[in-house]
Amino acid sequence: MTPISSPAQDSTNLDPKVYVQAVLRRKWLVLLVFLVVVGGTSLWVSRQPKVYSAAISLIFDPREPRFLDAQIQDISAETTSNYWANREYFETQVRVINSRAVSQRVVEKLGLAADPGFLGLTKIADEAQRQKAMQRMDAVTMVQGRIRVEPAKDARIMIIRIEDGDPHRAALLANEVAQAYIEETLSLKLKLTESATKWLEEQRVSLEKAASSSELTLYGFRKQADVTSLDKQAGDATMRMAASGKALMDTRLKIAELKARVAAVRSVQQRQGEDDRLWAEALPAARENQALNDYKKRLITVRTECVELQSRYLEQHPKFVDCSEKLAVAEKDYARELSNLVLATEAELKEALEKERNLQQLFQEAKTDVFAIERTMLDFDKLKKEADTAQRQYDAVFKRLKDIELSGALRISNVRVLDSARPNLGPIRPNTSQSMLLGVLAGLIGGLALALLLELLDSSVATQIDVEEKLGLAFLGITPRIASDEPTEARASRRDLHMHFEPKSIVAECMRAVRTNLLFMSPDKPFRRMLVTSSGPQEGKSTTVINLGIAMAQSGQRVLIVDTDMRRPRIHKAFKVSNDLGVSSLVVGEGKIDDCVKTTDVPGLFVLPCGPVPPNPAELLHTRAFADLLEQLSSRFDRVILDSPPVAAVADAVVLSTQVDGVVLVLRAGRTQRDLARRTVRALRDVKAPLFGAMLNDVDLARAQYGDYYYGYSYRYYGYGDKKPKEA
Repeated sequence: MTPISSPAQDSTNLDPKVYVQAVLRRKWLVLLVFLVVVGGTSLWVSRQPKVYSAAISLIFDPREPRFLDAQIQDISAETTSNYWANREYFETQVRVINSRAVSQRVVEKLGLAADPGFLGLTKIADEAQRQKAMQRMDAVTMVQGRIRVEPAKDARIMIIRIEDGDPHRAALLANEVAQAYIEETLSLKLKLTESATKWLEEQRVSLEKAASSSELTLYGFRKQADVTSLDKQAGDATMRMAASGKALMDTRLKIAELKARVAAVRSVQQRQGEDDRLWAEALPAARENQALNDYKKRLITVRTECVELQSRYLEQHPKFVDCSEKLAVAEKDYARELSNLVLATEAELKEALEKERNLQQLFQEAKTDVFAIERTMLDFDKLKKEADTAQRQYDAVFKRLKDIELSGALRISNVRVLDSARPNLGPIRPNTSQSMLLGVLAGLIGGLALALLLELLDSSVATQIDVEEKLGLAFLGITPRIASDEPTEARASRRDLHMHFEPKSIVAECMRAVRTNLLFMSPDKPFRRMLVTSSGPQEGKSTTVINLGIAMAQSGQRVLIVDTDMRRPRIHKAFKVSNDLGVSSLVVGEGKIDDCVKTTDVPGLFVLPCGPVPPNPAELLHTRAFADLLEQLSSRFDRVILDSPPVAAVADAVVLSTQVDGVVLVLRAGRTQRDLARRTVRALRDVKAPLFGAMLNDVDLARAQYGDYYYGYSYRYYGYGDKKPKEA
C-alpha cells in the first residue's frame, strides 16, 4: 500500500494549485482586506469634490486673411505659411495658450482675483479673513493650472479644456481663455509690427544717406575719369596693342631667320677659313643672289679667256696681260659682292633687333593703356554697383515700411473659434464607477498578495512536499485532527484511544495507511523495535504512538507500547493503568516484566508504563540493563513501540534511536518549524539512527491542501457521512 497523499502534495512548488490552496486557507483574510479596501475607496469617492469640464475648439488657417495686395502682408506671414508642416509652431502656440500672459487677461477681465467661488474661499464667513486669504492666493496660477490643451489628430484644430467645480464657470473660463489667446496673438503681432517699423525706419534713414553718398561718389569718379570716352580709348588701345603685337611677332620671326642665316655664315667662314676670299660661295644666299651670280658668270668667262690666251701666248703678251687685268678686276668685284652679301645679312639682323626693341616698347605702352582703362572701368563698375545696391536696399526697406504700416492697421488673426464651450453638467471627477472598479481590483489583489506573502513567510512543515523535499525524509502519512464534543478531560482520553472507539473513522484509515507504509519499509526483515519521537513538545507524539499501536494490534500482532518518556510520562494516563512499576523499575532490577506489563482494552495491545521518574533518565536509558530489557521485550512481542521525549528538548530520544530498528518522526502540521525539524533530523543522522520517515499530525482536513482528497474522497467513499469533524 502506497502512502496516502493529496494532489497538492504531489505537485511542485511551481504548481498554481499550491497558491490557490494558500489563498483558500486564508480566504477570510482575503475577504477582510477586500472589504476594507473597497469600503475605503467608497468613502474616499464620496468625499471627493465634483469637477466639471468644458472645452472650446480653435481652428488654425494656413494663412491669415489678406485684404490688401498680395505683396502687402504682415511680416510674420512667412513664418505661418507652412507652419502645420513645422511642429515647432504648434508647440509654440500651446505654450502661448498656457502662458501667464493669457491667464492674466482672463483674470483681469472676469475679476477672478476677487471671486471667492473661483478661489475656493466661500467657506470663510469673516470678510476680513477672506480678503487676507484672497491676497495670499494667485488667481493667474490657478487659471494656468486648469488649462489643458489637446491637439486634434491630423487636423488644424486645438481643443482648450478647462476643469472647475462649477460647470457654468468652466465653460466661461474656456471661452475667455480662447478669446484671450487670440487677443494675445494680435498683441504680439502688433508689438512685432511696431518693433519692425521702428527698426525699418532707422534702416531707411541710414540707407537713404548711404544711397545719396554712393551717387555723389559715382558722379565725381565719372567726371574725373571722363568715363564717357573710356570705351573709345579702350578700343584704340586694344587696336594698338594688337597691331604692335602682330608686328612684334613678325619681327621676331624675321630675327630668328636672320640669326639662323648669320649662324650659317659664321659656320661656313670657320670651315673655309677667313683667308679665303671666296669662302662665301658656300652660302645658300650666294646661290640665290642674282647679282652675285652675274659676277660669277663674268668671272668664269674672263677666267676661261685667260686660260685660252695662256695656252697661246706668253705671260708678257699684251693680250694675256690685258686678260689677266680683267680677271683680277672680275675676281675683285666678285669678292666684294660676296663680302657685301655677308655684311648685308649682319646689318639686316641688327636692324631687325632694333625694330624688335621699338615694337616691344610700343606693345608695352598699349598694354599699359588697356590695363589702366580696364582698372578705371572696374572702379567705375564697383562704384555703380554700390550705388545701385544702396538704392535697391533703400527702395526695398521703404516699400516694406509702407507695407507694414498698412498691415499693422489690420487686426486680423489666422485663429478662429470653431465650437464654443458649453456647460457640461456631468462631472468628470470623481469617476465613481472607475474608482470603485479600481478599488475592487486593488482589494482583491491586495488580499491575494497578503495571503501569498503570509504563505511565503510560513516556515512550518505543512505538506508532504515539506517533508520530502525540505527535510529529505520519507513521507509516511498523516493523522487528521481528532474532533470531539466531550468535555476537556474526557476529550484527551478519547483522543488518545480514538482508533479504538472509532475504528471506521478517517483517522483510523489514515493510521492504518501509516502502519502499512511502515510494514513496507523493510518487507524482507520486519522491524521489531520502533521509536516514535518529535522535534518539540505538544506535537501529538504520544497520541500517535497509542493509535499506531492500536492499528498494529488490530492486524493480529502482539504489540507493546513502552513509555520511555521518563520526564513527562503520559501513556499510563491514557490507558488508566498504574505507574508504580515500569521501565525504570525493570532497569534498576525491581520487579518482573510480567508484573510491569499491563493489558489494555484493545486485544493484542500491551503497555509498559514509565514507572517512577528517575533523576537521571538519559544515563538510565544508556545502560546495559535497558538494552537487555529491550531484547527481552522484543522476544515476547511482535512489535515494541517506544514513546520518547522530544529530540530538541533532551538527549533521551537520540540515545534511544541507536537501540531500535527504526525511528518515526512526528511533526505537527502547520506548527512545527522547518528549522527545528531540520536540526532534529540532523541530530538523529549524526548518530546514524535508522530513520523510517516522518508523518504529519493534527492535520486539518478542512484546509484546502488536505480536505479535497482525504475528506472529500476517502471519508465519503467509506460512507462515514458528509459532516466534517469539529476541531478538538
